[in-house]
Amino acid sequence: MIELHSWPTPNGLKVSIFLEEAGLEHQVFPVNIGTGDQFQPDFLAISPNNRIPAIVDRDPPGGGEPISVFESGAILFYLARKTGQFVPQDPRGTMEVLEWLFWQVGGLGPMAGQNHHFNIYAPEKIPYAIDRYTNETARLYGVLDRRLAGRDYVAGDYSIADMAIYPWIVPHENQKQNLADFPNVQRWFETMKSRPAVIRAYETKETLYPPRKELTDAEKAVLFGGKK
Repeated sequence: MIELHSWPTPNGLKVSIFLEEAGLEHQVFPVNIGTGDQFQPDFLAISPNNRIPAIVDRDPPGGGEPISVFESGAILFYLARKTGQFVPQDPRGTMEVLEWLFWQVGGLGPMAGQNHHFNIYAPEKIPYAIDRYTNETARLYGVLDRRLAGRDYVAGDYSIADMAIYPWIVPHENQKQNLADFPNVQRWFETMKSRPAVIRAYETKETLYPPRKELTDAEKAVLFGGKK
């Protein structure tokens, strides 16, 4: 049994996609990041950076005590190693997947996240910041578009790299990106969107988590202030 401590953000949903793809038995424990659940001692014990998602594997490989993992990229790699799925076994293939996984966690995610913040949530609209992160997001979409030329998936076969990247492309309109400008990304996006496991993962937003609503000023202070 895998415990998923999460919230339906792009980083949370990428782990949900893996769990659905692999058919792993799991239970979701919502961590409401607007009300400060991420600062609770029980959550900090498994995610000391007070960020979702985190998992607890109650049946780890080799047995023994449960293993907890935080950071979405680390979780995907752990689950891939546990199941033997969605990461090639040869060193070259493994590194190709990890390169694009790290590209997402170190580039696309942070830049698109700042894009969301300054375009949508920031109380003051700062043109320099909006342009900076909108343009950098566009550059990264261009990198992905070139990578997908002549490829069905990012790193050969379908892998955790695709699972990591897709949830950050879903809100492309909020990022002021037009998928028609990136035809290879658009083709890949439609393929990903139609996968049954991806559909199921996104259905968890409606069935396992409280309804999303507009953040209050107090919730914004918790979410963006970094402390409760």
